[in-house]
Amino acid sequence: MIVDTKFVKWVESISQNYKKAQIKAAIHVNSELIKFYYGLGEEISKTSFKASYGNKFYDLLSVELKKAIPNAKGLNHQNLRYAEKFYTLYKNILPQVVGKLVLVPWGHHRIIIDKCKTIEKCLFYIEATIKSNLSRNDLESRILANVFERHQNTINNFAKELPSLNDGIVNQIMKDPYEFDFLTIRENYDEKELKDELTKHIESFLLELGNGFAYVGKEVRLYLGYTEMYCDLLFYNIKAHCYVVIEIKTGPFKPEHMGQLIGYITTIDATLKSENDNKTVGLLVCKNKDNTLAKHIINGVDLPVGITEYQLSNLVPEKCISSLPTIDELERGDNK
Repeated sequence: MIVDTKFVKWVESISQNYKKAQIKAAIHVNSELIKFYYGLGEEISKTSFKASYGNKFYDLLSVELKKAIPNAKGLNHQNLRYAEKFYTLYKNILPQVVGKLVLVPWGHHRIIIDKCKTIEKCLFYIEATIKSNLSRNDLESRILANVFERHQNTINNFAKELPSLNDGIVNQIMKDPYEFDFLTIRENYDEKELKDELTKHIESFLLELGNGFAYVGKEVRLYLGYTEMYCDLLFYNIKAHCYVVIEIKTGPFKPEHMGQLIGYITTIDATLKSENDNKTVGLLVCKNKDNTLAKHIINGVDLPVGITEYQLSNLVPEKCISSLPTIDELERGDNK
C-alpha cells in the first residue's frame, strides 16, 4: 500500500506533539513530587511527634502513611528522612532556587544530599544536572571526581569572552587540576612523552576533559601567511561548538606561554573556524602556576583562555623502566 508522503509527515508531527506532551507531563509530575517532599520534610521537621516516639518515629510514620495512602510509593522510612534533610537544606533559600529544584528528579536529590556537605556544592550539582541532563550515574561520577572542588580553582576569562555560552558547558571545559592518573610514565618525563601518553590513552583523556569533546589531532600543523606552527593538542567541543586548543607545559606557567597559545587561537580562528563556530578556546595546562601571576596575565587577554594545572600519580623510577614489559610483550605473554 502506497502512503502519501504528506500524510506520513502529518502523522510524524502528531507523534512529535505527543512526545512533547509526555515530556511536559513528566516534568509536571516531578515538579509536584519535589514540592510534596519539601512540604513533607517541613512537616516532619516541625512536628513534636518525633520527641514522643523517638527512634521509632520514622518507621511508625512510614507504616501509617502506607495504610492511609495504600497505592503511594516513596513513603519508606529512608525517604522520609531524606525529605526532612531536603527541607532543612534548602529552607533558607527556597524562593531563589525552587524553580531549579523541581527540575531535578528525586533520585538525583538523594545522591546530592548524601554526598554534598555545603549548599554551594549542592547547587553546583543541581545546575549541572539541569544543564547537562545528567543521569544518576553521571552525577555520581562527577561528584566522586571532585568536579566542584576542581572548578573552584580555575583561572579563565570565559565569562567575559564567551558570555553567550551556557555556564555549565563553559565550566565543564575547565578543571583545576586535570588528573592524569590513567597514565604511567617515567619520573623525568618530557613534554613529548606526556603528549604521547595522553594520545595513547585518548579515551581516558576525553573522559577527563568532559562531555562533548572530539579529538582532532596531536601536533596539528597550522598555517597563517608564510608561517607554519604546530599546536600540541586540538579538540572540538560539540556542545560549545568551538575548537579547543591545549598547550602542555611540564614546568611552571610563564607569561611567554600565553603568547604562544594566543598565536594558535588566532590562527585556528582565521583558518579552521567556520561562521557557525564560537571563538576558539585555549587551555594552557602546566605542572604548576603562580595564581596571582596567572590571573594578571589572563586579565590582559581578549580571547577565551584558561590556565590550569595537572597531576600525575603513577610515576615510574628510571631504573625500573627497562625491567617493565612492553605492550607487545604483555599481549604475547612474554612476561610470564
